[in-house]
Amino acid sequence: MIATNRMGFLEHDSWITVELQHSLAANSESFSFRGNVTIPSLNSGLANVEQPDLSTADLDLLKKLALGNEFYRLKATVVYSNGAKAQFITSNKACRLLQAQLNDVLWVSLEPSGYVTGITVSQDTAPATIECTQEDVNKLLETQFSTDVLIRHAELAPVPDTAGFIQKVEREREARERGEVRDNRGFFAKYWMYIVPVVLLVFISGATNQDGAK
Repeated sequence: MIATNRMGFLEHDSWITVELQHSLAANSESFSFRGNVTIPSLNSGLANVEQPDLSTADLDLLKKLALGNEFYRLKATVVYSNGAKAQFITSNKACRLLQAQLNDVLWVSLEPSGYVTGITVSQDTAPATIECTQEDVNKLLETQFSTDVLIRHAELAPVPDTAGFIQKVEREREARERGEVRDNRGFFAKYWMYIVPVVLLVFISGATNQDGAK
């Protein structure tokens, strides 16, 4: 994430829009428009993706990145329903993108409050080769990105009921002080912590006396 500007709380089931921009030149901070993603309901996870065809010049730049074994970088600008914004940058090998025929997966991670904590892009298919050859580049038939959007909701870890436990202990202590709680345990269950040391001491003393006699 490169920038975040939050403005208060979000509604329970809010919406967000994500503008996608990509960098098609190695070691360049210049990004150009790729498309828009609209998620009308964060709970449902359904998304509308609009991405125009790549121009011939952009395709050539993407192929050049793949042949050079360079990274393809994607910048995602999130706009929330309350006007807040956040930006994220993710990257992967351009060669993998070409081998997947411009099919990718956009992962959107959400915290319980509804704000986005991360956006990453990946490909479902494993790469055929580590580096792209001219033959791999020539196999590219698509001119438009095909993107699946998947939303990952953060799960809250269970919180121990410390206050309830303390209250229970206090109630039991007060009841014992008032004599309302009777201990119905057996003799050994009540006093085992006193009996066991005595038995061990007798056992050790007996073993020592036998050794001395021998």
